[in-house]
Amino acid sequence: METLILFAPLIGALVAGFGWRFIGEQAALWVSTGLLFFAGLLSWIVFLSHDGVTEQIQLMRWIESGTLATDWSIRLDRLTAIMLIVVTTVSALVHLYSFGYMADDPAWEAGESYKPRFFAYLSFFTFTMLMLVTSDNLIQMFFGWEGVGVASYLLIGFYYRKPTANAAAIKAFVVNRVGDVGFALGIFALYMTVDSIRFDDVFGAAPALANMQLHFLWSDWNAANLIAVLLFIGAMGKSAQLFLHTWLPDAMEGPTPVSALIHAATMVTAGVFLVCRMSPLIEYAPEAKTLITVIGASTALFAASVGLVQTDIKRVIAYSTCSQLGYMFVAAGVGVYSVAMFHLLTHAFFKAMLFLGAGSVIHAMHHEQDMRNYGGLRKKIPYTFWAMMIGTLAITGVGIPLTHIGFAGFLSKDAVIESAWAGTQGGYGFWLLVVAALFTSFYSWRLMFMTFYGAARGNKDTHAHAHESPSVMLVPLGVLAVGAVFSGMVWYGSFFGDHAQVNRFFGMAEPHIEADGASHGEHSGHSKDNSSGDANTDLGKAPVVLAFGPAPQGALFQAADNHVMEKAHHAPTWVKLSPFIAMLLGFVTACWFYLWDPKMPQNLVKYQRPLYLFLLNKWYFDEIFEIIFVTPAKKLGRVLWKRGDGDVIDGTLNGVAMGLIPFFTRALGRAQSGYIFTYALAMVLGIVGLITWMTLSGGGF
Repeated sequence: METLILFAPLIGALVAGFGWRFIGEQAALWVSTGLLFFAGLLSWIVFLSHDGVTEQIQLMRWIESGTLATDWSIRLDRLTAIMLIVVTTVSALVHLYSFGYMADDPAWEAGESYKPRFFAYLSFFTFTMLMLVTSDNLIQMFFGWEGVGVASYLLIGFYYRKPTANAAAIKAFVVNRVGDVGFALGIFALYMTVDSIRFDDVFGAAPALANMQLHFLWSDWNAANLIAVLLFIGAMGKSAQLFLHTWLPDAMEGPTPVSALIHAATMVTAGVFLVCRMSPLIEYAPEAKTLITVIGASTALFAASVGLVQTDIKRVIAYSTCSQLGYMFVAAGVGVYSVAMFHLLTHAFFKAMLFLGAGSVIHAMHHEQDMRNYGGLRKKIPYTFWAMMIGTLAITGVGIPLTHIGFAGFLSKDAVIESAWAGTQGGYGFWLLVVAALFTSFYSWRLMFMTFYGAARGNKDTHAHAHESPSVMLVPLGVLAVGAVFSGMVWYGSFFGDHAQVNRFFGMAEPHIEADGASHGEHSGHSKDNSSGDANTDLGKAPVVLAFGPAPQGALFQAADNHVMEKAHHAPTWVKLSPFIAMLLGFVTACWFYLWDPKMPQNLVKYQRPLYLFLLNKWYFDEIFEIIFVTPAKKLGRVLWKRGDGDVIDGTLNGVAMGLIPFFTRALGRAQSGYIFTYALAMVLGIVGLITWMTLSGGGF
């Protein structure tokens, strides 16, 4: 069953990409979509029937080189099962949605065939993402990781005739490769120290890594912290965390279904999945956990603040994605990995619905994306309005305070904030998330009010011809709405309930069982050379290879001294109420600005223009990166081109071609007599010279 889930999208990609010429365009599209729904159905069966026990399903022998032996295997545990339903469900609904959205795309001329290629890219993207989440070793994960990068490049730049789309695709590709350098270095360091990149081997060696030093960049580092940070850098790029976030908003250049697929539930969640998958290692890296928390909280605040002033409906939701990913990393950084996955799951439903709802608005408004040209659309597109309303209620966290009754985001976001309070003692991470929750509420309701309320703005003819989307686009919205309403309440106990319940769900052993072994850093195994755990290894020298202890049981791991979840459950009432209060403040402020006193935003922009420009220009990160990185790189490239390639290489070659070669040609021309004996004499002299050289050199070359 798991094999069918993995390869069904690949078959769909091949059929849509190459088979459509034989079976027809529509047939190819339905085959690829049907295969995704088939994979989604099987994924839900696996998720609902999984007992929490980890399984390895070998598909084929793959790479064998020296001590490096990697199989292509499926690692099936609760973490994998969660990602399977997230990826396949959203992808299947996006495939179905695309029938309507891509039916009449103005970017293509009449008679051009673009739909099969689009569906092939969607299916290929899904396959690479499934390869990533089902991986049983870091090499397999890296292949899926890079495959997702290639597929996202193709999807973001799908409108390749648009310069902005090409630029956005290149930007996403390059920024992600920067993060991948850290990911690759982390893999190299693990192989050097553990002599394996299989997850079970790495997890079993994690306690010993905590007592090992590595020499890197002219300094000594704790091995566990160093490797965890390097892996997190890879996650930063893929999940668009601060400093490597710049690609995410620009990725809106692709079609809206692409935005939903990339931003809501798949590619951007890969970084969160990586951190949670590596929890047995990260638990022994306290400095790395602190870094993850700080970066996540900073990203949540940064993205939410920028979302306050955006006018492009897709960009508002894109910055919302970036902010929500920060929430997930904070939960993982404080050691409550189940809550990070909880918010990942609920976020997939309501964020995919928000993106597809935005696409329905754009479709109704004839591809107009500026919210300043919307207004009064709730009567024109009522089904889309209610879908967007449910998504807004979910993301802002509407529910009954101090209960487990509410929309999806109410339960998962509150769980993250309570965990942040417990994990940071009410510090940096907690307060930034609360402020980000206020901003999220404001810009989410701002989007609703600017789009669906008030008087119609912009082109009157566009408003007059606004229409509801076809059923093939509305059905996915309805399915996602069910998840946005109920997913938090259904799975709250499994992800953030009683500790024993969470342990059972993820197949983890009870803390007291782990405390006797790996969770205290006591490694039962021995290194291959019987070296001690405090070995100091230089990356340029032969490594000290660690032995493998038993890998922790379950899909996630929490050390015995990790009591953050218990502390979160006993958080004060004001902590539990803080996200709800933040949501109310954001809602009331949005009502004030866009319903009760519509002139207030203009006045605020007028009197607070420096702040407005600061947020509108995304804290000037693009401009700063342009000065620090892009401009020097361009100058270096120009120097290498003009001086290196032009003057040195071309000059040398041209000099030889135009100078030396004609000289020798003329000389040889004069030496030619046209008589055979002359050439024979030259050959004899050459043979004599060769024999003489061989004799003097001992008879060898």
